[in-house]
Amino acid sequence: MNISKLSIKLDSSNRAAVFLRENMGIIIALVVLCVFLSFFPGTNQSFPTQRNVFNVLRQISTNMLLACGMTMVIILGGIDLSVDSIIALTGVLAAGCVSRYNLPIPVAFAVGILIGVVFGIFNGMVVSKTTIPPFIVTLATMNIARGLSGVYTGGSPVRVVSKAWQWLGAGYIGPFPVPVIIMIIVFIISLLILNNTKTGRHIYAVGGNTIAAQFSGIKVSNVKFFVYLYSGLMAGIAGVILASRMYSGQPTAGEGAEMDAIAAVVVGGTSMSGGSGKLGGTLIGALIIGVLNNGLNLMNVNSFWQTVLKGVVILLAVFLDYIRNIKKQRA
Repeated sequence: MNISKLSIKLDSSNRAAVFLRENMGIIIALVVLCVFLSFFPGTNQSFPTQRNVFNVLRQISTNMLLACGMTMVIILGGIDLSVDSIIALTGVLAAGCVSRYNLPIPVAFAVGILIGVVFGIFNGMVVSKTTIPPFIVTLATMNIARGLSGVYTGGSPVRVVSKAWQWLGAGYIGPFPVPVIIMIIVFIISLLILNNTKTGRHIYAVGGNTIAAQFSGIKVSNVKFFVYLYSGLMAGIAGVILASRMYSGQPTAGEGAEMDAIAAVVVGGTSMSGGSGKLGGTLIGALIIGVLNNGLNLMNVNSFWQTVLKGVVILLAVFLDYIRNIKKQRA
């Protein structure tokens, strides 16, 4: 019994050491960014406060939900551009269930999440059963979902005036924001799927070499279907949380959310070519993006320049991934 406990501890220690070694660069980048904002004259009074820390975590919660699904998609060698529009559609339909049809709030949230699952199922079926590139499939569903959200609302927000509605996105359990707690639960579940299940191993195998995965008996179509379904589920949850936080369903909600999710995944070290990546790195990437956004807002940097800087960060992360791949090929 003692030997088994010792082996578990050693395995955990080895995993932690490998994680630190592989992600040391982005961990240092996050620490340097936090230290800079804690002492910079324009942000040193507001950035290192408990209130602002929880504010950053609340802001990254929806991005991290999307990034959990996006990490699996990108490890698989795919892409999901539809998540931003799914956020909008799930939000307006969930809000509409309450304000237009007087359904209970839990039912409304369930309907919103179900819409995300439906789109995930559709993406998964098309990607897994055809040779149409995921980029094209999810680009199409992105436009479909965004268009449907506009048709349903007529371009106007669907407002919900209820404290119970606001709890999911703006409430607290003790001192902790509800979205942060949901983010932690989803992160742990996603981590377990990727690291401790047969499905997780199959995702890495298919992303690394689809043909080899097929020859080894892996049902590639099932793996692809699951991953896109999971990404749709994450978008559905993110959509109802965002609608709750904004007190309404917005047909323009989530615009650019897919790029923030991809940025978190890529900055976190997941290879765009598929087959490698860790959710722990994605979490650090999401924190870097969130802290960067928060710091730029505190410094009153123009939102257009913020977009430029995020683009530079993504390009830098992809370039580093390119360098890593070159080194692997030479080795």
